[in-house]
Amino acid sequence: MDLLLIINNVADKIIKNRDYLSELDREIGDSDHGVNLARGFEKIKFENENLKKLNYSDLFNKIAMIIISNVGGASGAIYGTGLMKVAQSLKGVDTLNRDEVLKALEAMVDGIKMRGKAECGEKTMLDTIVPVVGIFKTNKNEDLKLLLNKIQETAKKGVESTKDMLATKGRASYLGERSVGHLDPGAMSSYFIIDTICENLKQVDKC
Repeated sequence: MDLLLIINNVADKIIKNRDYLSELDREIGDSDHGVNLARGFEKIKFENENLKKLNYSDLFNKIAMIIISNVGGASGAIYGTGLMKVAQSLKGVDTLNRDEVLKALEAMVDGIKMRGKAECGEKTMLDTIVPVVGIFKTNKNEDLKLLLNKIQETAKKGVESTKDMLATKGRASYLGERSVGHLDPGAMSSYFIIDTICENLKQVDKC
């Protein structure tokens, strides 16, 4: 599994959809989610040669630092904190098996909850990520492609669920009832990331 290739493909997905993500954010936020996130992923691609030299823990720690330094607004700090927790969970890990991936995912969720002071159901990226981690945990021994299909379906349902939610965190919460009827941009960017990872892993025979 070429992890850096997957990360670069994720970056391309976010960069391609920067305008769409910013449009979603324009409806309930500062209108800069896509632009900010794309800036961070462009920097990750720029650092590609340096990232190749790193082990799993150092790789995710470096990416976290890039995101925090280059992505403005709350999303940079929240994504960055989640990735820092991933890096910590992978210290000393040389092989990424499913058990290690699960530990990393759970650590990421803890980091996002801590930094964002949010829980699932509050119209945030957690509404995409938390159900995905749950489906991974309960189905992690399944055939890879079946597991990936379930993850993609769960992620899609997660982001779609935010449309009918009342925002209680972040700038969107200032809108009150007017936040209902809009997809959360953070939930959507998380969906793009998860969906792209799954599409790439489907090319792998085993994981």
